[in-house]
Amino acid sequence: MELRAQLMRDVPREERPRERMMAHGAEALSHSELLAILLRTGTSRESVVELASRLLQECGGLRNLVDFSLEQLMELHGVGPAKALQLKAGIELGRRIAASRFGDRPVIKRPQDAAELVMDELRYQSREHFMCLFLNTKNQVVAKDMLSVGTLNASLVHPREVFREAIKRSSASIICAHNHPSGDPTPSPEDISLTRRLAEAGELIGIEVLDHLIIGDGKFVSLKEQGLL
Repeated sequence: MELRAQLMRDVPREERPRERMMAHGAEALSHSELLAILLRTGTSRESVVELASRLLQECGGLRNLVDFSLEQLMELHGVGPAKALQLKAGIELGRRIAASRFGDRPVIKRPQDAAELVMDELRYQSREHFMCLFLNTKNQVVAKDMLSVGTLNASLVHPREVFREAIKRSSASIICAHNHPSGDPTPSPEDISLTRRLAEAGELIGIEVLDHLIIGDGKFVSLKEQGLL
């Protein structure tokens, strides 16, 4: 047991996560090494890097880890309240930094602009989440709302829910987005059907649906660019 506890001491300094980050930058570190820095210490049986690697395996990877609640994290062996809080704080800071890059009212000029606004929030979700960006006449985003959470493989949203919120915010237009938990953003027949229903409803009300984005793992598909809207 004592030997296991000393594993990190036996690792050359230049190979330890903190020292590697100082020398090469955060981008050079693996997921488990970055996680180890947040965890700070291991257990009596595992070094902090071993603990981090095991947690990623037990969570099913980084994508799933971000969705773990505080309670779920504390149920993992080797993660007490302090470590769970450190992890949740790090994840939340990352989300807030991603959101703050765009300012109070980002302007949407192309599908990529909208995708960047929703990517970090949607790409890791294990269920389909349907979100809308509400724009004014200058194509500035005045609000962003998550309108529904679906099952493991289906998003549940009705046009009335979308346009109720759009009217409430005096929107000139909207951009819809939802994720595919599989990571593959290829539109399904249901996605295309929903998009056309939303476009028809928007035309009747006078609020244009500019695009519908399907978000995958670090990639997206614009139904507008695909000629499906």
